[in-house]
Amino acid sequence: MVENRPLLNIATHLVLIIGVAIVVFPVYVAFIASTQAPGTFFRGVTPLLPGPAMIENYTTMLTDGMSTSGAPPLWLMLVNSTWMAVIVTVGKISISILSAYAIVYFRFPLRALCFWIVFVTLMLPVEVRIIPTFAVVSNLGLLNSYLGLTLPLIASATATFLFRQFFLTVPDELTEAARVDGAGPVKFFIDILLPLSRTNIAALSVIMFIYGWVQYLWPLLVTTDSRYYTVVMGIKRMAAYADQQPQWNLVMAAVILAMLPPVLIVIFMQRLFVKGLVETEK
Repeated sequence: MVENRPLLNIATHLVLIIGVAIVVFPVYVAFIASTQAPGTFFRGVTPLLPGPAMIENYTTMLTDGMSTSGAPPLWLMLVNSTWMAVIVTVGKISISILSAYAIVYFRFPLRALCFWIVFVTLMLPVEVRIIPTFAVVSNLGLLNSYLGLTLPLIASATATFLFRQFFLTVPDELTEAARVDGAGPVKFFIDILLPLSRTNIAALSVIMFIYGWVQYLWPLLVTTDSRYYTVVMGIKRMAAYADQQPQWNLVMAAVILAMLPPVLIVIFMQRLFVKGLVETEK
């Protein structure tokens, strides 16, 4: 029996409202700042109501960018970030699900050791691997290229581990039934395991897309050509360049536009994302 406690319900909702306000308020301030004229920020006070320059600021960022910061038009950086996020997502999911399938369903020497070697990479900070990875990419001539941006990031021990744990929950009777029906390894993987993994793939795709979208350190190292700048790199260059006052209205317009793709991905994939994280019945 669930007790009806009005005061507890009010307190719970109040905490939720306060939490949402704390999270949303900085985004609201960024949006308000993106609608203001440049001179507004020289007074040292940010208004809390929209300004008159919204269309002008967003149009300027999308079409012209900020040449004084060395950043290209925002549309190009958004395209680069999208390509990077999509390639990283597809690469991580493809490699992880295949490696987990091999580890669980194929019997080969040192199978457990191979898995634990992959799993141990979770313990290594990015900084430990970034210098040798950069050396390899440089020696292969992949600097200032989409391959250089994405190839070193597509391996994922986390996704491999999660897919392995899911495959271990698939009943052995399903595997035996598929074998009796004459399904080989490829057909079993495509016709049975992939459909069963749909929600897991969706949940991991959202996580991996955001992971690829917000990358900053790696693109900063491997790109010196502005044609390959990602949107996170561009925002950093706009917000911190020497001898000039940042144009915060344009910077915040770029921030809002950069935030939209991952937010839309989460909104449209929300049902599958939540289901993939909490579903226990396979």
